[in-house]
Amino acid sequence: MKKKKVNLRELKPKSAEVHTHDDGHNHGHSDSSSFDTYIPAIISFTMLIIGIGLDYFDISFFKDWVRIAWYGIAYLPVGFPVIKEGWKSIIRGNFFTEFLLMSIATIGAFAIGEYPEGVAVMLFYAVGELFQNAAVNRAKGNIKALLDVRPKEATVFRDNDYINVSPEEVTIGEKIQVRVGEKIPLDGVLLSDKASLNTAALTGESKPDSLLKESKVYAGSINLESVIEIKVTNTFEDSSIARILDLVQNATARKSKTELFIRQFARIYTPIVVFLAIGVTFLPYFFVDDYVFQNWLYRALIFLVISCPCALVISIPLGYFGGLGAASRNGILFKGASFLDAMTKINTLVMDKTGTVTKGVFKIKEIKAIGWEESQFMKYLIAMEEQSTHPVAKAIMEYKENGDDYDAKEVSEIAGKGLKGIINGKTVLVGNKALMIDNDITIPNETDSLVESIVLVSIDHTFAGYVVIADELKEDAKETITELHNVGVKNIMMLSGDKDSITQQVAKELNIEKAKGGLLPEDKLNEVETLKQNPENKVAFIGDGINDAPVLAASNVGIAMGGLGSDVAIETADVIIQTDQPSKVVRAIKISRSTRKIVWQNIILAFGVKAIVLILGAGGLATMWEAVFADVGVALLAILNAIRLQRMNWS
Repeated sequence: MKKKKVNLRELKPKSAEVHTHDDGHNHGHSDSSSFDTYIPAIISFTMLIIGIGLDYFDISFFKDWVRIAWYGIAYLPVGFPVIKEGWKSIIRGNFFTEFLLMSIATIGAFAIGEYPEGVAVMLFYAVGELFQNAAVNRAKGNIKALLDVRPKEATVFRDNDYINVSPEEVTIGEKIQVRVGEKIPLDGVLLSDKASLNTAALTGESKPDSLLKESKVYAGSINLESVIEIKVTNTFEDSSIARILDLVQNATARKSKTELFIRQFARIYTPIVVFLAIGVTFLPYFFVDDYVFQNWLYRALIFLVISCPCALVISIPLGYFGGLGAASRNGILFKGASFLDAMTKINTLVMDKTGTVTKGVFKIKEIKAIGWEESQFMKYLIAMEEQSTHPVAKAIMEYKENGDDYDAKEVSEIAGKGLKGIINGKTVLVGNKALMIDNDITIPNETDSLVESIVLVSIDHTFAGYVVIADELKEDAKETITELHNVGVKNIMMLSGDKDSITQQVAKELNIEKAKGGLLPEDKLNEVETLKQNPENKVAFIGDGINDAPVLAASNVGIAMGGLGSDVAIETADVIIQTDQPSKVVRAIKISRSTRKIVWQNIILAFGVKAIVLILGAGGLATMWEAVFADVGVALLAILNAIRLQRMNWS
């Protein structure tokens, strides 16, 4: 059954918008919660209360056609839009909708003289619809908030002047300027010396991001300090924020299996209910001695109201909206509700090392100078490494020391081994063990036990020491492994392209029992495929989204780390962690499980209450008022349960 929002907006200004999504629901913008939207319900409610009061005090003029007309007018503001939608559905060939159920039930109540109940049922149904719509908007609020991140204009340098244009008009390679407090309109490279940016809307992180010249910057970030200049690297359509917006807006289109089942169920369930109601009305004639048509028709009408599948049809997608919104607020993008479900079943996590649990940036871990002062030793080393662009050289260059620098002369690179040069008249060698052996330099045995990358140094034909270079662990890496065990992910495995000794050491430091290094992308894929051969293993892979694309695609759930700027991550992964924090994986699991728990609570609540009241109604023990609770009341309880996801603290 396709459920559409009842058009209770007849008195609403024409400027109001209604957006239709692929699921058949019409959800109003946030303005649907404005006072105007509730005017029809307020009119009906006021007239209903007055009518009940006049009935109670048995006012003489409130009889016959006056009473019928009063309740009829009270019914129209909320009843006419529902009847209208029901008629439209019939014209489209969709006969069995909740609009038809509510129309038959309430018009039937009028036909047997139960005017107040007919108005009350439709009124509560209409109010329930309004609350449901408001709740959907609230649940999707975190996702819709991303739309506000979309920059409206760009200040681009053209013809020796800065002019304001639409971001769509800016081309790659142009220079743009961003003033303090403005949003960066396009992806690019920072031309200014430094910048402080607020990336909270993109990553969920409130801490400002400090960047230096040549750093990548992303559309949607807010400039916090001074005016900056940026060279554009992507068109607006290809910018990170545009891709993220598209991904998040389309996430609700990928339904979970639970959602799809309930929708299919509703299509079958509704016509069955209609025919059962007909049966409740007429079949007792053949089996009951004191059959009274009006009594059994009343029971059938109650049956119809109770069986209306509102609570099921709205509360389940609402639960998933809540989960997707809570995740996006925390810098976690699910590509659909189906992956929220899949994440709840994960019991095996395979992770990359570099860029996932480590920062992917080399740092000096240890300096060992032999026969030299450390500062003097480092001056020789830095003078040599200034000639290199290797990542290890960059790590060494970050070493800061006061005093005059040395100048290296006649520096030559020996392929695969290191550098050779002259400093202060002394021959200096900087490189690996092979370079030292080739030049007859004796190396201490202690270097053999070091598994990290080491840089050996010889000064004036004598071994002068070494520097240990290592990739730093991320601050939350250890905590992540502990928390993963706590949430039931018992099987954790590390696969890395780095050498096996380093991989094993990192795994040991993080208490990961299984680790393999020296792997090519196809080797990682084979390992994951082997794990998946055991049907009990539900495997998630977390990697950087660039060289791990095959494994991300092959896993039950592919998680891309730091995917904000990675095209491959956006395309391949099922879940995207917008920051470089592995602990967000634990948060994603918690959000997924809470979402699924709430969805199933709503299903059980809806079925349980409806089943009880259906039996009571068929037996003549329930009135229209109990029927209203079984429908609208349960729907509202389900809504309140679902919006709890928006209030939970996931830290």
